[in-house]
Amino acid sequence: MPSSARTSSRSSTAPLPRFSRGGQLGRWLPVLAWALTISVLSTGLFTGERTGSILIPVLGVLFPTASPEELRAIHQAVRTLAHFVEYLVLSVLLYRALRNGPRWDTRAAAMSMAIAGLYSIGDEMHQWFVPGRTAAAADCLVDVAGAAAGQGLLAALGGRRATGRRGSSAARSPRGPGAAP
Repeated sequence: MPSSARTSSRSSTAPLPRFSRGGQLGRWLPVLAWALTISVLSTGLFTGERTGSILIPVLGVLFPTASPEELRAIHQAVRTLAHFVEYLVLSVLLYRALRNGPRWDTRAAAMSMAIAGLYSIGDEMHQWFVPGRTAAAADCLVDVAGAAAGQGLLAALGGRRATGRRGSSAARSPRGPGAAP
């Protein structure tokens, strides 16, 4: 088939979604997958009783001198850390999907935290209706703290990139970033 025929047939159809780093689908699919993961972790499969039946014996092996109360406290800390990490990851993925350009984007960071916070509220409301689960405002605070930590990490990394790690002439100079020309 001549190349002109192929070109005209392609131009009449809508472009396929791109899975590349810059494509919208490639940026939002990880967000959706992670949000689904959080939703699954909010089901009755992951109640404190169920996770405790697995983690507390493991913790007992790792900490053989710990009392049952201490093991329960460690189990609760692990569950709290899980909330923190879930929303740290969600916030980072949201930022990746929302930002425009390679530099730190304060608007995308704020939007990422806001969306993660709203998702946390929805997640806790969902848990209200799940047998064996409870809704807790404290969990939302931990979730938002995780989202904020994710943005803090990105800001720190973004600041380093903006100062020359990606090839500015100052960073390439043998005299260093602050040296006179």
